[in-house]
Amino acid sequence: MGIEIERKFLLRADTWRAGVTRTLHLRQGYLIDAAALAAGLARASVRVRVQDATAWLNIKSARAGIVRDEYDYAIPPADAERMLQTLCNGLIEKRRHVVPVDDVHFEIDEFLGSNAGLVVAELELSAADAPFPRPLWLGREVSQHLRYFNVNLIAHPYAAWNARERAGDETC
Repeated sequence: MGIEIERKFLLRADTWRAGVTRTLHLRQGYLIDAAALAAGLARASVRVRVQDATAWLNIKSARAGIVRDEYDYAIPPADAERMLQTLCNGLIEKRRHVVPVDDVHFEIDEFLGSNAGLVVAELELSAADAPFPRPLWLGREVSQHLRYFNVNLIAHPYAAWNARERAGDETC
C-alpha cells in the first residue's frame, strides 16, 4: 500500500531561494475534483500531472491530515496532455523548487496563474512523528487546512481569497 506522510508550511521569508538545487515545472488537473470530494461523492482525488517530460496519475485518499493513502502510476505524456485538455476541470501550474536542508528535501511550490503569490513548502517524512529541520524561512504549518490542498486551489484559487484567508485566518 502506498502511504504519503506530508507536512505543509507557509514561508516567513524567501531566503530559501539561496538553497535551491533544482527547479521543475508542473501542470496538473483533477479527474475527481473538489466539488465531488466536498459533496461526499468520492473517497479519493485523482490527479493527472505533467512534470517536464514525464507524466503520471496520482490517486490520494480524501482525508485531511498528514498521513494519507497515495498511489502513483506513470502514463504516456501524450495521454496526460489529452486528459488535462479534455477531462480536467481547471489546471494548477507551479514551479517546484527542491531545497535540501540537512537530510531532508523541502519542495517549495511557487504557484502560477490564478494561484500566483501563493508559496508553500512541503516535505515528505518516513513517519508522522519523524523529526525534521526547521530553517528560519519555514513558517506556520498548514497541513491540516484544506484550503491549501491543490485540488481545492482549482475551485477556490489564491486570487479569489479574501484578506482574512490570505492572512491565514482558518475560521474563513
